[in-house]
Amino acid sequence: MPPRKPPTARQARLGAELRKMREHAGLAPAAAAALLGTDRTTISNTESGRFGVSGARVRSWAGHYECPDAAYVDALADMAEERIKGWWEEYRGDLTSGALDLAELEYHGVGIRSVQIMHMPGLLQTEDYARAVFAEDVPPSSPARRRRQLSHRLKRRDVLDRPDPPACVFLVHEAALRMTYGGAKVTRGQLDHLLKESDRDNVTVRAIPFAAGGFPHASSSTHYVYGPVPQLDTVQTDTATGSGFLDAETRLMNWRAVLDRIEEKSLDPESSRDFIRKIAQQV
Repeated sequence: MPPRKPPTARQARLGAELRKMREHAGLAPAAAAALLGTDRTTISNTESGRFGVSGARVRSWAGHYECPDAAYVDALADMAEERIKGWWEEYRGDLTSGALDLAELEYHGVGIRSVQIMHMPGLLQTEDYARAVFAEDVPPSSPARRRRQLSHRLKRRDVLDRPDPPACVFLVHEAALRMTYGGAKVTRGQLDHLLKESDRDNVTVRAIPFAAGGFPHASSSTHYVYGPVPQLDTVQTDTATGSGFLDAETRLMNWRAVLDRIEEKSLDPESSRDFIRKIAQQV
């Protein structure tokens, strides 16, 4: 297949999973090429995401690699067959690749577990709140780019309205609940919106009060997106300089344990709603 544009995170992930499959089979690239009747360059370019691959080829390679996990192979073949041009592609060239990759990740996710320390969850932000958050960018964005950022942030929320929305658990620290981005009126509107969204069948909001004390990775927000099989889960972390995506098996296992610890320290959903209402009254 001809080379494609720089791969998205999802395309690169498919290639990385094919590389893992080959390595688990104990095959070097040259040996795999001989087994598959191709060349090392094709193997390398496919595993790096530079070359596309069909679902049929994924199944063929998995068969030659003797991969025993049928559900995993099916999920990879489905990834390979995707031909949609996601809505986020409209923003390519305007926003960072990390922002686009996050939207793509959420679109394909079957579940999301998110920890937010200083901001409301992006999927649950109001327009006024999001605008106030983007106003704090350093260096400041141009008005045109700010509009694109805001449009992209609001468009991400549509994933919650689709016929098969992901099951979402949002763990929101008290610091985020009390930060008054945009002033008291905007903050009260955001807190009311958070309570409203928590009524969705697929959305659970749990507050982490200051009184809960410390917990692992308390300094950074985290987005854990569940794939169709556990091997295809992905963790997205936020830093002051951008986003990072993690998918190594050990990292995923550790992050699941971290999220379990944090969830144990959070209030239950109903107590969280009372807690948020109390804060809204104090703003």
